[in-house]
Parts: sequence; structure tokens; C-alpha cells
Amino acid sequence: MNKKNKMSYQLNDDKIIRYLWLVFIAGIVGLVIFVLAVGVNFLGLFGEIPEFKSLENPESELASELYSADGVQLGKYYRENRSPVTYNELSPNVIQALLATEDIRFEEHSGIDARGLSRVLFKTLLLGQKSAGGGSTLSQQTAKNLFKTRTQASQGLLSRVPGLSMLIIKTKEWIVAARLERSYTKDEILTMYLNTSEFGSNAYGIKTAAKTFFNKEPNELTIQESATLVGLFKAPSYYSPVYNPDNAMRRRNTVLGQMRKYDFITAAEYDSISSLPIELEYQVENHNQGLATYFREVVKADLLKWTRENLKADGTNYDLFGDGLRIFTTIDSRIQRYAEEAVAEHMPGLQERFEKEVGNREPWIDNRGRPIPNFIETAVKRTEAYRNLRNRYGDNMDSINHKLNEKKRMKVFSWEKGEIDTLMSTMDSMRHYKKYLQAGFVSMDPHTGHIKAWVGGINHKHFKYDHVKQGKRQPGSTFKPFVYAAAIENGYGPCYTVIDQPVEVNIPNQPTWRPSNSNNKFTHERMTIRKAMAQSVNSVTAYMMKKLSPKVVVETAHRLGISSQLDEVPALALGTSDVSILEMVGAFGTFANKGEHITPMYLDRIEDKNGNVLHQFVPRKKPAMSEEHAYIMLYMLRGGTEEEGGTSQGIPWALRDEGNEIGGKTGTTQNASDGWYMGVTKDLVSGVWVGGDDRAIHFRSWISGQGSRTARPVWSNFMAKVYDDTSLGITKGPFPRPERPLSIEIDCSRYDLERDIYGEFDYDATSTDF
Repeated sequence: MNKKNKMSYQLNDDKIIRYLWLVFIAGIVGLVIFVLAVGVNFLGLFGEIPEFKSLENPESELASELYSADGVQLGKYYRENRSPVTYNELSPNVIQALLATEDIRFEEHSGIDARGLSRVLFKTLLLGQKSAGGGSTLSQQTAKNLFKTRTQASQGLLSRVPGLSMLIIKTKEWIVAARLERSYTKDEILTMYLNTSEFGSNAYGIKTAAKTFFNKEPNELTIQESATLVGLFKAPSYYSPVYNPDNAMRRRNTVLGQMRKYDFITAAEYDSISSLPIELEYQVENHNQGLATYFREVVKADLLKWTRENLKADGTNYDLFGDGLRIFTTIDSRIQRYAEEAVAEHMPGLQERFEKEVGNREPWIDNRGRPIPNFIETAVKRTEAYRNLRNRYGDNMDSINHKLNEKKRMKVFSWEKGEIDTLMSTMDSMRHYKKYLQAGFVSMDPHTGHIKAWVGGINHKHFKYDHVKQGKRQPGSTFKPFVYAAAIENGYGPCYTVIDQPVEVNIPNQPTWRPSNSNNKFTHERMTIRKAMAQSVNSVTAYMMKKLSPKVVVETAHRLGISSQLDEVPALALGTSDVSILEMVGAFGTFANKGEHITPMYLDRIEDKNGNVLHQFVPRKKPAMSEEHAYIMLYMLRGGTEEEGGTSQGIPWALRDEGNEIGGKTGTTQNASDGWYMGVTKDLVSGVWVGGDDRAIHFRSWISGQGSRTARPVWSNFMAKVYDDTSLGITKGPFPRPERPLSIEIDCSRYDLERDIYGEFDYDATSTDF
């Protein structure tokens, strides 16, 4: 080669080198400019990137948690079921499995792993491999989880360009990851990642995932359980141990292999653990499972109202489903469990007796015992399914009726077989569900107003209606104590006597009211009003209503705690106006709280996710009657267990021993569609209601449907469980007597009723008009 040619080649080589250097420098400069442009969203081309303030205070949706008074989690409210944990609450097995599988150099890089990224680029660009492994660090994945970098809301104009979109997204994640690394420690970033990741089965975050799949806390997870959960990050559905167990097993063992590769476990541990099956305790959290299901729905409505009425520091409303609020209630989880058990143990047998009495006949009957025509056809028109069909088909009743009678697979409730998988039409399921008797139960500490237990029905999944607060029914004879409370306040002592004989009340422009006793008989016996209330004698109560007037009784009931509208009519004495169990318990609690009424309360306080108290609920109190009169009413109520023929005599002796004083009142409506029992002890006031969702569904025999048979057993069973649990501090004993001596003698055994010191011998039971 001559010298001229040699110089030419040398010049060409120099040009190529200079050209390559220029390309390299231009690339570096272009990359820097590109990153800077993405970082500031130049001309809106790239989409927004989180501001530094949000990086300092990253927000992810957290489930709000509902707690009992004794610290047990009752449930959650969420869009994404996520509860946070701290680094110290994580099992080392989880951390090691995560690092081995997702980012082994996590402790070494500053948000971007240059080695990992180079490996991916080399295999993808030079070797053409479609799957070259992930180059994302845990910091980048945390950025993606926290700030939704791949959602439509964060896209810019250039994001629509094929191929460029992913580069922009990755660049954003690099930028955010680097900023996160400057703002947080490695432990904090790792914890954030585990708290924000999705595991499938509606489980977001490691705490919920551990509970959902293994019924454990995160610090209790074993090596194989940790490997299973970390394996879900690749594809939660595909590697689900519930729906794809074979895939989950392979993925778990891949994670174990990574842990062995990086010496987190030994070869021997790998061999033994990788051969083990995946053993789950799988249960997806939902609002139909766990304790106090009806109560949780009632509280949700109250909490949503609270969030609408209260603002955060930034001027926005609180979000029940995303702000991670901590709500503390007055419910005691142990008492709640006993209440639910008492209902569940009594209702199946009662349902069986009901179905035997009904036989092959329809259970919905009128006042003469005749089946109500088109009952189901009318009832179905009140359902959401019917409303949806009307919206779809309009007035085309042929299409609507066809759909209503079209059979489809569904799961329906039963006591004897549990949930039944069957084929039924909407009309079939309506007939099936309408036959069931329902129940409501609530128990309150009368001295604080704190609700301790709340059972709104027999099964929340299949029967959503709450019978404690939402439902209102006629209380029957459980209303009578308000008549006698008005009598006590107006000077009639427990020993006042009245004759059990017919009473007539003339009402203008209406038929004369002539109430009968439950057995349709009158004894013509002179009895104290305490005994009359104990035996639930209608004629005596009607007479006292006649003496007092409905207006006085309504005023008394409202003052004691009944908030529902009460009709000022004579028949109110026998409980003809609808009320809820909740307000009945609150009113009876006034007697046990020395005459001071406390509105029943079930929320104690609301905290933010950091434990700062946002709202402290305080009891609403008001004086309702004197302490002496309240104590006399307790003495009146004790008549149910102490007087001969009292309607609470069926309470087991085990509840009445050790000097325990119990006040109780049964109630049954005229056609036995409602059975009630109100039980009062020194520590708890409780109410039970049993009946059909529709008033037309009831026992055909009044005796079978009376409250002493349908409702009182629930109370007795509940109290037996409560007294057996000494940890509750609820003990047997007498009601506290007022410190000041009573102004009247209440022990009627000291008096000769023939002399009738407080009573009247001769009166005309038809003389007083309203």
C-alpha cells in the first residue's frame, strides 16, 4: 500500500471515530434533554410526573378499618382491600424472597440498576430475545404502584406514538425512583412496595394477602408461604394458588430457587420445601363474613354521612374507602359473638316448628287465616330485579314474567343444609326466602349507652334488611311498661289494685274499643298493677291507659327514649305503633340508669391512618324520670320473674340464682306476627324481636308465635353465655337501690289486699271517655 493510500485510510478511520464520538455525545446530550423534558412535561408532550411534595408524602388507597371496643377488627371499607404494615412487621422470609426474585442489588443501586438495565438492553437489542427478564428495580416498581405511571391520566401527546410510549413511561419511573431513593430509606421503599402491590383475590398489600391466603400476619409467614406470595407479583391470576395451583407451585419453586441461588436458604432447605404442597387457609374478606355483618352496614351509612360533613386540612372531604381511617366502636367482640350464637342456635329449631305448623299451606295468610292471593306476585314488584326488568322491557309483561320465571343457577340459604346450589327462578327464590322467620337482637350497657352487641338478621349474605334500627314493628305488650311508668309518675304505686274485667273506651266517630286478654278470658280478680304487668293482663293496662290518657302515655314514652311517632289512641297501651328494637332498648335502659336517658351509641371515635383522633363521640344524656320512679319501674319489671304467672317465669333458674335480679317483658302482636322480649339486668339491657319480613308471615297459632317462645329463649341463651365468661366483668346481682329512702312502700306482700290500701274496689270500667 502506498503512502497516499495509507494516509487516506488513516483519515477515514479518524472520521469514523470522530463520527462515533459525535453520535455518542449527541446521544448522551439527547438522552439528558429527553429526561429533562420528560421531568418537566415539556409542552405537555409527555404527561404529568409526581411533584416533589407528593413524593415526600406518597398516597395510596388504604382500607378504613372498623374495630370493636376490645380491639378486634370487625371489618373494612375499601375500594382496594389494603392495610399498611411497617418494616418491623414483615417476616425476614418475605424480604429475602422479594430481594432474591425481584431485585438482588436493591441495597447497592440508587433507584436504577445499570447492570440489570444493560443486561436487558443487550439481550433485547443485540440478541433479539423477546423476554429478557425485568430491568425494573423495586424502587421503579414502587413508583409504578404509588403514582400510577401507566394510567391514561399520566399520558401526554407523545404517549400515543407506538414504541415511544413505553420509553416515556420507563423514563418517568426512573426519575421517580431516583427521587424516592433520595426521600426514603431502603427499608421504607421496600415496605412501600409490599404495601402497595396487588396479590389477586381482592388482596392489596402484604398484610391483606397474608390474611387472605394463609390467615396469618405478615411476620408469621414461613419460607414457602413467602415464596408463594412473592411469586404472585409476576401475574396474580395466572399464578394464583387458588385458581391455578400447578402454576403457583412452579412459580413458588422458582422463587425458592432464587433464594437458594443467593444463599438465603440452603440446598437441603430447597429440596425439602420445594416438594411440599401449598397449604392455604383461603378466605376473601367481604362484608357478608365475620362478626357484626349487619352492624357494619349500618355504621357505614353513618360514616359516609360523617365524611360528607367533615373536611381534611386541604379542604377536601374524607374518603371512607381510601383514607385508611380507623373507626372504633362500642361493640364488644365477645358479647357480639355470644349474641350471634344465641340467634343461630335458636332460629333453626323455631323455623322447623314454624314449617311443621304451616305444613303444605302457604305461610302468608290474612287475619282470618286464609292464604293471601298473589302475595308473591305483589312482593316481587318491590325487588330490584323487577325494577331492572321494567327498565328493560317497559310494559311488556309477557317478557317480564318470562324472565321472572326463567330458571337459573343460584345459591340459596337454608338452615339444615347450609348454602344450597340449585336451579331456581326469581319467583321460586322469592317463595323460598319469604318463608323464613327473621330475628333482631341488640344489647346495651345502660350506664354508658354503649351498644355491646347487634344482630340485624339471620344471615347477611342472603337477607340484607337490618331488624335492629332499620326495621320497625309493633311492640305488643313490651310497650306496657311505658303505660305503667306514666302511672307510677302520676302517683299509682306498684300495689295499686285493679280488677281484671272488661274495659270499654268510647272514641268519638269510631267503634267502642273493647280489648280482650290474650286467652279471651277475664278472671275478675283484683290484682296489683305489678302482677298485672307481670302476667301481661290487657284489661288492667287498658284501664290504666283510660285513667291516664294516651297523650300522657305518649309523652312519657318519648321522654324515656322512644323516638318513633306514636298514635295517641287507647290501643297504644297494647303496643300498636311501630318502633325499633334499638329505641326500645334505649328506653328500657332509662329505668336501669336511675332515670337518665342515654341515646344508644355505637361509635366511640374516628382516627386517621396515623392514629390522630379526628372525632370523639360523646353520649347524649337527658334526665327522663326521677331515680325513685326508675327504681320502682325496675321493681315492676322484676314481677315477670317474681310474680306467680309472670311471663318471664320460663327463664332458666341458673340465670336467677346468686341473688340475681332480672326485669323482663314479653310481647306478642295480635296475630303473632311479632314476638318480643326485653330483658334488663344491672349491667345489660337487651331486646329481641322475631317474626317474618312481612307481617302476613306468622305462626297460625298465637300460642306458638308468642314472644315467650320465639324471642325470650334467645335472650336466655345469650345471658347464660355472657355470665359464663368471667372476663367480661358482667356479674349477677341486684339492681342498685337509691340512696334516699323510697317515699312509698313497694313490697305488696306487706299489705292485706282485702283492705286494698292503695286500690279501688268499685269503679265503672266504662265510665271514662277520651
